[in-house]
Amino acid sequence: MNTKKLIHYAIILACPILTYIFPAPEGLPILGWHLFGVYVGTILAIMFKPFPLPIVLLAGVALASIVVGTTPAETLADGTKLALKENDVLNGYKSGTTWLVFAAFAMSTAFVTTGLGKRIAYLMIRAFGGTTLRLGYVNACLDLLLSPAMPSTTARAGGIMFPIMNSVTVSLGSDPEKSPRKAGHYLLLNTYMIVKTTGYMFLTAMAPNAVALELMKPITGITFNWPQWFLAASVPGLLCLLLTPLVVYVLYPPELKKVDNAAIAKKGLEEIGPISKQEKTLLGLFVVAVLAWIFSDQLHVSSSTIAISVMALLVILAVINWEDLLKNKGAWNTFIWYGGILGLSSVLDKAHFFTWLSETLKQVMNFGEGHATVATIAILAVSVGVRYLFASGGAYVAAMVPVFSAVGMAAGASPTLLALGLLFSNSYGGALTHYGSGPAPVIFGAGYHDTKSWWIVGAVVGFGSLLIHVTVGFAWWQALSGMGVF
Repeated sequence: MNTKKLIHYAIILACPILTYIFPAPEGLPILGWHLFGVYVGTILAIMFKPFPLPIVLLAGVALASIVVGTTPAETLADGTKLALKENDVLNGYKSGTTWLVFAAFAMSTAFVTTGLGKRIAYLMIRAFGGTTLRLGYVNACLDLLLSPAMPSTTARAGGIMFPIMNSVTVSLGSDPEKSPRKAGHYLLLNTYMIVKTTGYMFLTAMAPNAVALELMKPITGITFNWPQWFLAASVPGLLCLLLTPLVVYVLYPPELKKVDNAAIAKKGLEEIGPISKQEKTLLGLFVVAVLAWIFSDQLHVSSSTIAISVMALLVILAVINWEDLLKNKGAWNTFIWYGGILGLSSVLDKAHFFTWLSETLKQVMNFGEGHATVATIAILAVSVGVRYLFASGGAYVAAMVPVFSAVGMAAGASPTLLALGLLFSNSYGGALTHYGSGPAPVIFGAGYHDTKSWWIVGAVVGFGSLLIHVTVGFAWWQALSGMGVF
């Protein structure tokens, strides 16, 4: 074991230990103080990555359970008794949010396994991909179409769009060493910037979305269902999606403008073969799922129940088999660590940590009277900028969303604007760097990009999206609030 790892282990273990050495801050229950140490240690372990993410969270859940079980019951200042049970830490695994994300991965598996995602892509290329810029918009439209049912941006960008766009790039004669700017640089960079835009368009478009919503709920008191989320994201999101391929094109225009899309599509479709029964069934289930999510309130069925039902039908109707789901490591890893982080957050909330944090921050945060909007914009700008430090959207959500939520509420920010701003900025903030989320290393590793051009485009897309959200987005969300949508 090298010195660096030993230092990481020491820092991680010091967090919970120090909460037993030093007394709890005034107003914070002892249990909340100890659990805070476990939570911070877990977040640092997520960042340092001494073990795979699910193992880190299982260790955090186990330690938190021990802390809850060994900390004596405490009488609070208002006379109520604080007494949690060890299995309270496991509540994240029975959360509808965890099951919603896990079940949505099943449909993601089906799109890849059956080849329906690739088929739709080649059909769109044949119909609309006559120029390189149009191929950029084909990418945008396909990603928007798939995103409600594919919470893994790595599966969408890395598993479907990257192989297709990479093969298109090769067929166009663009080589990563000799001629990257001929077509590959634009098409593949656009693929990543698009997935960072569609990632916040739907509650189920990116795995950390639902988790971020759950983490901020005890702080902001705000929650959104599937149709509310889509309505909020629709106007600023579609505007950003419309601009992104053009912005990337203008910043780094490809040398090749015209494309023989008919030949490319013909070759791709011939490789896939005729449409199968499984693809047709999947398409029908996909439409049913999206419609059910949109009308979930009228149907009196939760989004998680719809997702689980569709997952079961995918197996029952033989679109995929159970072995396909067992092989989807991303789904199981997500289930383990998301359930764990929600469980840790839930016991922190029950231990009154977030209440104490909000009250404490109110004493130090002061933007002055009538500056709530300024406070919200400042926090959102920091939330985007700090994404330069994170190689995982999930790690960012776990570490920073509760903090930014508490800071915003303490500063007097509008709960609705703050919540929506933070929920969406996690996705487009990940556009900044070539390590910002799962698909980034896959696409960057193709060899068509240099760090400078990626970071320039990422900064324009990331902070440009922020500008659209705090102008058009704020106005749209206030209008929705006025109409009683939230």
